[in-house]
Amino acid sequence: MGSVLALSSSPGHQNWPFSPDPPPSHWDRRDGRLPNPGSFHSLHRSCKDVFPQQIEGVKMILNKTLSSFFKVSHTLHLSAVSPSYYRFHVEHLQSDDYSKDKDAPALIGEMDSSGSLNAHALLHLNERVRARTVFQTQQSQFVTWQFETEYRGNDFTAAVTVANPDVPRESVILVAHFLQSVSSGLVLGGELVYHRGRAEEGGILTLAGQYSRPNWVATLNAGKGGAHASYYHRANKQIQVGVEFEASTRTQETTTSFGYQMELPEANMVFRGMINSRCIIGGVLEKRLTPLPATLIMGAFVNHRGDKLQVGLGINVG
Repeated sequence: MGSVLALSSSPGHQNWPFSPDPPPSHWDRRDGRLPNPGSFHSLHRSCKDVFPQQIEGVKMILNKTLSSFFKVSHTLHLSAVSPSYYRFHVEHLQSDDYSKDKDAPALIGEMDSSGSLNAHALLHLNERVRARTVFQTQQSQFVTWQFETEYRGNDFTAAVTVANPDVPRESVILVAHFLQSVSSGLVLGGELVYHRGRAEEGGILTLAGQYSRPNWVATLNAGKGGAHASYYHRANKQIQVGVEFEASTRTQETTTSFGYQMELPEANMVFRGMINSRCIIGGVLEKRLTPLPATLIMGAFVNHRGDKLQVGLGINVG
């Protein structure tokens, strides 16, 4: 996430470190009033969680819970294609009444073997207001520093983000989000991204809408920068499917992707597969190695157009 645009509705996976949705129970209205729509970052999350994450090489993750509010993990990744690395990850969890089941990260720190740092902080100021701060460095240089404040009303969510403010260079990125529940299943809103620098200045407005039913969710973001549409459907307890369409006016490219997830509880396995219009086919199998506290991950992705094969093996302990 090199800039705040990674939090916007632009094409690509949105890997915001916190998981604000589904909202805590005191925002989930059961008395006939409209529910809170949640965060703008999570509009396409239901569909994206169906798709497998590409893996390559060999990866080992060791997780350790030191206390009720403190967790650490070690990640070792060996690759013949990209640089290998070691990563140390730390989480300090919240203990206030406004956190999501008292299990939302308040402080996250991550440093890899190259010296790059990724730090996040989440603070619940009260029941409705939360603040986020993100700092990222690439070796010894800062690449991202951003601050976000989010307010959740009974039936709406509003957020403002300030990223990479630089007073001497007169540069800043501002992002404003707003979502409103129109009915029990319909959410409308938008995103405004404003960038100011010495050489350029401009803004991009993106409109968003989401319609959901008990077993499916349809979402659309459209604006000057392009369009992003997704459809998620839960067929039954074991099978979920998702379809994504992404179009970018900057790169003049469009991509359509189909993904699915199959759960086999009796075998302690989850399989995710995908295929897209760029002739990329892939799948990831996760197998829980009971009674051991470990999960085996195996994945393969084939790019038929580029004649490339990507194979990965991982183990997650803890």
